[in-house]
Amino acid sequence: MAKKAATVFMCRECGYESPQWMGKCICGAWNSMVEMKVQPEKPDGRRRTGSGTLGTGSGADTGRGGSPIGKLAGRPVPLRRVSSSDTDRLGTGIAELDRVLGGGLVRGSLTLLSGEPGIGKSTLILQAAVNIARSSGSVLYVSGEESEEQIRSRADRICDDLPENLLILAETNMENILLQFETLKPAFLIIDSIQTMYSEELDSAPGSVSQVRVVGNELMRIGKGYETPVLIVAHVTKSGELAGPKTVEHLVDTVLSFTGERHQDLRILRAAKNRFGATNEIGAFEMCEEGLREVRNLSEAFMEDMDSGAEGSVATAVYEGTRPLILEVQALTAPTNMNFPRRTAVGIDLGRLNMILAVLERRVGVSLYNQDVYINIVGGIRPGGTSADLALALAVYSSYKGLVPPERVLSFGEIGLTGEIRSVPHADKILREAASLGFRSVMLPAKTAERLKKSGFKADVEILGVATLRDAIDKISGLTRKPSKKR
Repeated sequence: MAKKAATVFMCRECGYESPQWMGKCICGAWNSMVEMKVQPEKPDGRRRTGSGTLGTGSGADTGRGGSPIGKLAGRPVPLRRVSSSDTDRLGTGIAELDRVLGGGLVRGSLTLLSGEPGIGKSTLILQAAVNIARSSGSVLYVSGEESEEQIRSRADRICDDLPENLLILAETNMENILLQFETLKPAFLIIDSIQTMYSEELDSAPGSVSQVRVVGNELMRIGKGYETPVLIVAHVTKSGELAGPKTVEHLVDTVLSFTGERHQDLRILRAAKNRFGATNEIGAFEMCEEGLREVRNLSEAFMEDMDSGAEGSVATAVYEGTRPLILEVQALTAPTNMNFPRRTAVGIDLGRLNMILAVLERRVGVSLYNQDVYINIVGGIRPGGTSADLALALAVYSSYKGLVPPERVLSFGEIGLTGEIRSVPHADKILREAASLGFRSVMLPAKTAERLKKSGFKADVEILGVATLRDAIDKISGLTRKPSKKR
């Protein structure tokens, strides 16, 4: 008769184990004891705990199916003999996805894809699975939520001719999944989703801390041992944070976030964590009947609906990853009788907005104490950095004064507390992108303009250098067309 798992309490700080809960550990930490399930020792002398950590048994384990796990994998090797993982990547056949990953899936890596329900996560990974199955080998798609028929229905919409080596498994038992994996040895493994998976070695429910840790460690073990990239799907809460235990974020190598507005077709893929590439890269997709379509020129997609004759609308630019993005900043000011005017920002940090409004009042004399201010970055992009400061201030000024900004003029630069316009990186690439989209003038920090002039940089746009926010407003007012209304 098999022995049942025993319950112990382990200190999170020092790892001390006790058969009973202790308010204070021997290391001096208070309330640091966590309940763990300890399985009885296996014939090879190993045991497994609720944390999913293998013991240091005396038995040698060469891994199931002959994989180099266990005793052989535990031997130290010279670092110079270890090959770089960047040289061996598995392409997904989706350029925007490979861009965010840093060039493709690293063999043996563990990637997490998160997003709201219905945003297109399963569609994206199914498209990648079809491409990999055609080019690199068999793919095992494990679904814990949908049946084979549901996945086939989605696949028929995406692809007319499904490859024979794209395998579907509707299973939530981790032991059965490992058995199938070691039998098939696929080139790519997909787990959808990790919150539904469980191990028989633990009594806790799927999605708990112990289950997620054990399942995550098992996926990492087989991924590293067989040099197979593993992609797992996780849900997010209404606030946009990853649902369930945060443990899963620490286990994986890469965390991808898939976002978008339900009433819009645009979808944005970001890397919140990437051990094999940059974390500021983004990928753009458009949802259509045939699945997700890549958006190569994201700036053009953002600017095609821009109303150049509207007050409070200013074009700006940010540099995301390896490419510049041209965005539209919209501002609206409205009189209010409330003692505390409303400040609402979509895509811009609210604290940053309040700082810019304070600079407008102190350095330019624009008093907004009796005005509600609303800010929106069109397209759902949340730009990183501070390069959109200048356009944000000009949009607020335009809306407050009722002025229509000049047509085909782009503005970017950081605003300091003294009202100065500070330089931002990659200005030359932004200027080339602006010229390719038909902008006639670009307003940017004066020091950046001087540096570009000295370097001999040439672009098919007029460069307008401004040193302070007051200079920018004076210059934009001189270029402004007739005001839409007087105040």
